[in-house]
Amino acid sequence: MSLAERIFAALPQTQCTRCGFPDCQAYADAIAHAGAAINQCSPGGAEGIVRLSKITGQAIQPLKPENGIEGPRSVAWIDENWCIGCTLCIDICPTDAIIGSNKLMHTVIEPHCTGCELCIPVCPVDCIELENVTGERTGWAAWSQKEADHALNRYSIRYAIRSKLSNKNIGYSQTAPSETDIENVALDKSAVIAAAMAKAREKRR
Repeated sequence: MSLAERIFAALPQTQCTRCGFPDCQAYADAIAHAGAAINQCSPGGAEGIVRLSKITGQAIQPLKPENGIEGPRSVAWIDENWCIGCTLCIDICPTDAIIGSNKLMHTVIEPHCTGCELCIPVCPVDCIELENVTGERTGWAAWSQKEADHALNRYSIRYAIRSKLSNKNIGYSQTAPSETDIENVALDKSAVIAAAMAKAREKRR
């Protein structure tokens, strides 16, 4: 594996952009090839910095405050009473964890949500909140490698679908998902939408 690939594999794959780069791949490339600091990933926290230090040889440093703080893992929650169905959160979600249609209620599929917070600022009616799902556990203590792999798979499939629709080449260094993977995401959405909607309504009772 190249240095960039090793760095990329050590990141939590939340695709939150808090590091200052468009996604985890861009940050890994910047560390490997442009001298970016290893202390800009707040989801990875202190443990993430230690991991990157071992790979790159850079000295361990405290997390940069401008890149956020290490905290527990959160998932987004949409208040259906205020949701106007604008689809802005759906468009920006890096893992397609939000389902819904134009002018209809949206809801979050919790296992797919990385807590990236990108949906919060784009909501025009402030109907999205974050729920702490890991208590006092933070950083990599609140995020497993299995969850990171799942998030990356969701993100790469989303990237592939959007690239295919826009007829652009996939500018992604990882292996592109197969047509079967892409079809499975569509089936997954249709299979879980009813359960997700029911769960969202149950929370409001």
